[in-house]
Amino acid sequence: MKLPVSTEWVLHCATTLAQLDPGASASTAQLAQYYDLPAPYLAKQLKALVRAGLLSATAGPRGGFRLARPASEITLLQIVEAVDGASSPYECREIRQQGHGALPPEDCRNTCILAAKMADAHQAWRDSLSGVTLADVLDTLPPSAPPRTRARMADLT
Repeated sequence: MKLPVSTEWVLHCATTLAQLDPGASASTAQLAQYYDLPAPYLAKQLKALVRAGLLSATAGPRGGFRLARPASEITLLQIVEAVDGASSPYECREIRQQGHGALPPEDCRNTCILAAKMADAHQAWRDSLSGVTLADVLDTLPPSAPPRTRARMADLT
């Protein structure tokens, strides 16, 4: 499975926001500079997280983004699906019924085994990501990471 590069961006940005002091926010410009990303495109991705209820946004010169809920209530799957959608990356087109090797319709009443296995794999991927919250990610960071993140983000104001 290949996800767009913007998926990495929003996962890192959400993790960064989760490291900020309670009530603190970061602007698109700060996050873009922090990761050396294009601000206009990053803004579109962050707005998708706002629409999904994962981030909240405040307009104005002191505005920015912050988590809309506690980090323990935001899963990696929710972040990924907010920007990439929930559809399966595999689509069975029933090619087993085409071409010189086509199977007869009566042999295709059941779901193609390959489509079933791909659906199982997609569900396992979803289950894995839904079981990891931003709080879980923060728990794996070295203790020095959140203070370092806060200090470096403050330098970008």
